[in-house]
Amino acid sequence: MSTKPVRVNDPTSDASVARVDMKFEIVVIPVSDVDRAKEFYGRLGWRLDADYDNGKDFRVIQFTPPGSGCSIIFGKNVTPAAPGSAQGLYLIVSDIQAARKALLDRGVEITEVFHDSAGVYAGTDEPYLFGRVRVSGPDAEHRSYRSFASFRDPDGNGWLFQEITTRLPGRIDPATTTFASANDLASAFRRAEAAHGQHEKRTGQRDANWPDWYAAYMVAEQAGGELPQ
Repeated sequence: MSTKPVRVNDPTSDASVARVDMKFEIVVIPVSDVDRAKEFYGRLGWRLDADYDNGKDFRVIQFTPPGSGCSIIFGKNVTPAAPGSAQGLYLIVSDIQAARKALLDRGVEITEVFHDSAGVYAGTDEPYLFGRVRVSGPDAEHRSYRSFASFRDPDGNGWLFQEITTRLPGRIDPATTTFASANDLASAFRRAEAAHGQHEKRTGQRDANWPDWYAAYMVAEQAGGELPQ
């Protein structure tokens, strides 16, 4: 995911052109053993939405990760792609250490948290958005988009956690800011609490209007706007 703003000539910005919403909702995962894959994705704690089997030559299973608007499907005669060929599947989290621990607690093998080596794209590590040289540990400055951890399903389909707490400007509408889960909202509250503590230290007095300050901070952080001081 690029961290550089991109200018786009968007014809839908013309008020005379009606916008058509397009919700990206399904990614097809190629697997060799449907029941084994079902057990794995269920063990991740993902919601099982469907398991349809016509009893002959077709079966489709759908799972949805917690807080996600997009689901995965796999099964029998669902895709001609080679099992394990789905790579670079990103799961966005607000606390990468907590997300990694959740998988470890479920018995899922996952890498240590890593970050990029200054955008080196020719290296020995598996490629990801910021290069091919992985440096152990989270990004030193704890910047959004920059800390990762990766894991695979039994067929080798590759997933990555990417930690994002603040979106780049223009990628979230502050007027419609939402949080995908109670965990994301709780994490945002904790970050706002820490920032508000620094705010009270600077002002030297208790801020009785802290609810409004928290709200402004959480919306600005998610939308990539200027944070309140």
